[in-house]
Amino acid sequence: MIDDEKPTLSMFRLFLGAYGYTVLTAKNGKEGLETFKKEKPPIVLTDIKMPGIDGLAVLQQIKAIDPKAEVIVITGHGDTDLAKQALDVDAADFINKPIKREALDAALKRAEDRLQSADKT
Repeated sequence: MIDDEKPTLSMFRLFLGAYGYTVLTAKNGKEGLETFKKEKPPIVLTDIKMPGIDGLAVLQQIKAIDPKAEVIVITGHGDTDLAKQALDVDAADFINKPIKREALDAALKRAEDRLQSADKT
């Protein structure tokens, strides 16, 4: 999980931990990419708007490192154009802030389904 807001990181750590995921967090795009290179998680959640390296650049770099990695982009209100750009770069899904559990569940299921499909090819 990559986000520059500590409360968002804490919330995702709780949600995803409760779902049984091992949660790695990063407070910015640079740190998130370093963690991704070391740990190679199959699913990454990233905020789209962050200082420094934004979520779209993080998505592009993760896909360049590992095209099978699934990236879920988190967008704020009014970021529909950025969300569409993310999907064009093969994001698994996007969810809007404030995060609703149903949207998170659906995005994680889609990412997991895509991972399973990639494993079969």
